Amino acid sequence: MSPRAKDLNNGFHGLPRADEIMHLALATGNLLDRLESARNRVDQSLIQQRRFVSDASHELFTPIAGLRTLLEEARLHPDETDLNELLADALEGVDRLQTIVTDLLVLAKVGAHTPDAFVNVDLGEMVRAAISRRENGVPVRLRLAPGVRANVIDAEITRLLANLLDNAQRHARHAVLVEVCRNGRYGELAVTDDGDGIAAADRARIFERFTRLDTARCRNRGGTGLGLTIARDIAESHRGTIDVEDSSTGGARFVLRLPLADRDGREMSDHS
Repeated sequence: MSPRAKDLNNGFHGLPRADEIMHLALATGNLLDRLESARNRVDQSLIQQRRFVSDASHELFTPIAGLRTLLEEARLHPDETDLNELLADALEGVDRLQTIVTDLLVLAKVGAHTPDAFVNVDLGEMVRAAISRRENGVPVRLRLAPGVRANVIDAEITRLLANLLDNAQRHARHAVLVEVCRNGRYGELAVTDDGDGIAAADRARIFERFTRLDTARCRNRGGTGLGLTIARDIAESHRGTIDVEDSSTGGARFVLRLPLADRDGREMSDHS
């Protein structure tokens, strides 16, 4: 075989086979699909961030505008201004701003903990201690099973419970019930009130930021519109869930489910 023929033959055998070309095409297609999926996630994240900034700006603007109106009226009509009333109204607006900003900061920090920050706790004992520190309000009844343990960020679960109790006591007519029990490999912490309840159609979006439902149950009555969003994000950062269920009292029943753990922090299986 001549040198030229050998070169042609070697070149031919150096070409990729059909199966290699197919494999390369599939790999390229999979890579493009992953890139497209990642781009879609980034786009969705940016949309959510813009919506959040817009909603937060609106929520902050309302009390700021109220404060500005108070001060401008006082400046224009100083002789007709009751200083004590002005200061009381201004402080109420500042408190509102401070509460919104505090909730925004909490929301931003949820999930930003290392694994070693989690501690093993008895959920019933944690609930009892948290409620003992609360100021008087609508009576809270307890039904706490012993030995229901989970690995948690104590401050975050305590905050979640406080948000659920604040929500329940705002809407309860006579009493609030807090329960802790086991359900399979999950521990459940439930907060139930005897208020107006939440329609099934609204139960998913009640956890969205700054949600305002057109019902007596969910009109703004002192909350920031972020309490349940914070509760949801805390639950998810603990690999748990939070849902709204039917209540025998006719009100709302919020149920937090967290993976159970033994005293050594080992999470339990379905057969434990």
